[in-house]
Amino acid sequence: MPDPDAANTNPERVTLLLAQLKDGAREVADALLGVVYDELRVLAHAKMARENPGLTLQPTALVHEAYLRLVKEDSAEWQNRAHFFSAAAEAMRRILVERARRVRRIKHGGEHQRVAFDSIDAPAVARSVDMIALDEALERFEKLDPRRAEVVKLRYFVGLSVEEAAETLNVSARTVNTDWNLARAWLKREIGRDEDDR
Repeated sequence: MPDPDAANTNPERVTLLLAQLKDGAREVADALLGVVYDELRVLAHAKMARENPGLTLQPTALVHEAYLRLVKEDSAEWQNRAHFFSAAAEAMRRILVERARRVRRIKHGGEHQRVAFDSIDAPAVARSVDMIALDEALERFEKLDPRRAEVVKLRYFVGLSVEEAAETLNVSARTVNTDWNLARAWLKREIGRDEDDR
């Protein structure tokens, strides 16, 4: 079984490879994948645990598709490991939302198992969430409050702790806690409103 802390053991190596990739050294993409692969799989497993049962996409496929999207972005300027994993989580979220939309179109509004957002207590909750409803609510929230929306992405989608999110955003842990609680309350209300309208 892969060691989930493998990429954590050398964040400087990740940062160095990201800098080389940014400078146009496309050949380092394979080396970067080797360094971050195990951690990306852990992230993919966490994301897919929240999906509806029977999803045909496997964590390995999710990692590869997200990674390909990331390294194709010529404008990507990742400052460090945390920024890269934030971008990776966002890419995985987009892939899962796109897939959920395709399934919904195919099923003409197929059944989705929903979970109230306030029952989501930690980033690694293994429950099914309606990814489309969450994504739509998060996009609306991002227009109103970009920093708090980023806290949701870092905590829920990337799986960062309060302290890690605070460091990434350059704010205090207390600010992240407040943002997280307010964001969850807003999203819960919005997702509930969306469900009432369906």
